[in-house]
Amino acid sequence: MFTIIPCAAGCGRAAITGSQLCAIHAVNPATEVSRVVEWIQNRKTIKDLNAPGLHFEQVDFSNHHFYGCNFKGASFSSCTFTGVFMQMVFFDLADFVDCTFTNSDLNFLSFAGSRIRNTAFQMSEMTTINYGGALMLDCTFTNSNLYNSRFIDTDIHCSHFIDCNITRVSFIKSRQVEVSFEQSNTGEAIFTLVE
Repeated sequence: MFTIIPCAAGCGRAAITGSQLCAIHAVNPATEVSRVVEWIQNRKTIKDLNAPGLHFEQVDFSNHHFYGCNFKGASFSSCTFTGVFMQMVFFDLADFVDCTFTNSDLNFLSFAGSRIRNTAFQMSEMTTINYGGALMLDCTFTNSNLYNSRFIDTDIHCSHFIDCNITRVSFIKSRQVEVSFEQSNTGEAIFTLVE
């Protein structure tokens, strides 16, 4: 699991792996992004990476394995996550726009408080994931296993769960507008608290 090293500027944020500063205090944030992307591309397995607050645009993260990484408050625009394996990765308060997760294996992740827009999750194992308090707009989950995940207090708009396993998935206190669960097993999901 990643170790949080405080930013040398004294702001209390986590420093980026390989730097003494956080994304806000980095002399050149774009250079830090390039450095982190190159570091990821040169490895099949990525462990204990701290990359909070960085902006990734059109990055292909495909076919990499991520363990115990921190992307809190990062943003991802038009990024591809095909065939990734992720375990214990934190995307809390992150922003995803126009991204694709296809044929991925995602376990024990947190997207708490994130904004996820126009993003597709297809043919993936996505078990025990926390989407609590997230905003999801124009997202599609297709042929995926979401077993034991949590959409508690989540705003879900214009999104579709098509032919997904939603056994033990909790949608308690979620706000849903134009959401469909076509061919998904809604009888096995949790939509209200049982008294």
